[in-house]
Amino acid sequence: MGLRKRGAAPTREPALWTPELLAKVEWRRRAAAEPFRGVAAPGGVQPGLFPLTSTGADTTGIRRATEDYLAALSARELAQGLLPMDHVSWRHWANGARYFLRHGLCLEDLDDTKRQLALDVLRASLSHTGYAQVVDLMHLNLTIGELRGETDLLNEWLYWFSVYGDPESGGPFGWQLDGHHVNVNCVLVGDHMVLTPTFLGAEPVIADSGKYAGTTAFRREEAVGRELFAGLTSRQREQAVIAAELPPDLFVGAFRDNYELGYAGVPFGALNAHQRATAVELIALYTDRANTGHARVRMDEVLAHEGDTHFAWIGDPAPDGVFYYRIHSPVLLVEFEHQAGVMFDNDVPTRRHIHTVVRTPNGNDYGVDLLRRHHERFHVPNSGNSRRSQS
Repeated sequence: MGLRKRGAAPTREPALWTPELLAKVEWRRRAAAEPFRGVAAPGGVQPGLFPLTSTGADTTGIRRATEDYLAALSARELAQGLLPMDHVSWRHWANGARYFLRHGLCLEDLDDTKRQLALDVLRASLSHTGYAQVVDLMHLNLTIGELRGETDLLNEWLYWFSVYGDPESGGPFGWQLDGHHVNVNCVLVGDHMVLTPTFLGAEPVIADSGKYAGTTAFRREEAVGRELFAGLTSRQREQAVIAAELPPDLFVGAFRDNYELGYAGVPFGALNAHQRATAVELIALYTDRANTGHARVRMDEVLAHEGDTHFAWIGDPAPDGVFYYRIHSPVLLVEFEHQAGVMFDNDVPTRRHIHTVVRTPNGNDYGVDLLRRHHERFHVPNSGNSRRSQS
């Protein structure tokens, strides 16, 4: 399998963008500017799913790490890297290896101390495995850069980090990490944490050479997803399979914040005890990206809607087969898919390129529904933040 030749290499300089790229930028701006509704099934958003009650999860470490990061920034960096809580750039994330609508501060441009402080925010927010997965994917971005001889355009630090709101105020705040195959949005409202949308991917998924040789990604997500489908009865498989051919990409990826997607596949209520255990294990691979306290809260939230949860499948369950799967409930939407090559020259999907996305349907991506409830209860203005105005 060879490397694909690319016409116009990505660039951080807008003046060098082609008319085709500029047209894509404008389409994405329009998509992000649409009034936010959230991913929902036909019929519209289901209300009342996200009460603003105490979770008991500790957010102190995340607040402190974010405050430490902001305190280290210069006034100029603060003006770029700290944005109002309601800023539209939340919705500008993109998983491609081009620099469309990037915002915040690029980790490559920060000194070692500031970069580490930014990573400390991720470390405080995520579990050990969640943090390691994000870092591994950034390392694999360098791997493809090494293979292509494009480490100036594909490397482990070409990721943009933004903070939203003001953690010192005690009110809602959050952060976003945005770049090729790594897009993580984290919002904190009270002691709630919403870690969606999160898009994670890799090409390749194994580093056979280079600085990070031996790094792998998505082995468990791939294996447990296949195990769940392979363990279904023939009748359950008939319910689970929703199409004959893999879709060209994930249904609810970047700039699809308002996508309408119906429930499909086998309902969790039809699973036996062993199948259910495998399904819960699969869900945990995604919910356990959050730190321990918030992962527990998230799993409880998901299992409270277990009766309305479905598992859908497209593809080949053979040991080396390629496939797509989806877990869909009123409060969780996970997609996994093997992809055709972008950096490599294969035109059909292989296990060498994987995309995943996690959403909170029915209006709570980016914590929007929780933020609405917070503002209604406490009447906190969201037009800016004091630190930026003072800088």
